[in-house]
Amino acid sequence: MSSLCINEVWSYTDEVYEICRKYLFLREKLRPYVAAQMQAAHEKGSPVIRPLFYDFPSDPEAWKVEDQYQFGPVYLVAPILSEGERERKVYLPAGAAWTNAWTGETTEGGQTITVAAPLDQIPVFTRDGTKLPV
Repeated sequence: MSSLCINEVWSYTDEVYEICRKYLFLREKLRPYVAAQMQAAHEKGSPVIRPLFYDFPSDPEAWKVEDQYQFGPVYLVAPILSEGERERKVYLPAGAAWTNAWTGETTEGGQTITVAAPLDQIPVFTRDGTKLPV
C-alpha cells in the first residue's frame, strides 16, 4: 500500500493522534445533541450548522460574521482558518451569555473578544450556561 493513501488517525504523529482522539470522543458524547438537531432539521427545517444571524436576527453584527457558525442553537464555533494561527477574534452575539468551552470563562454577548487557539482547541463557546460534554 502506498504511504500516500494512509489516512487513519493512528497513521499520523502521536500529537495529531491525541488531538483526533480527543475530538472523536467529543463527537460520541455529542451524539444525543446531534440527533436532536437532526430531528429539528427534519421536522422544522432548522439548519444544524447555521450563521449567527439565524438565532440572533436583531443583532446587526451577527449578520456581518462570515467565519464563525453555530452548531445548533447552543454551540458557537470559531474555526482556525490560517496555518499557524494560535489566537483569533470571536464575535459573541448579543442577547446571550457565552462560556468558553475550554476555560469556563463567561462573557456577555454583543462584543468581540480575542481567544487563545492552541493547536488542540478549536474555539467553542456555549450559550447561556450549556456545558460542552468534555
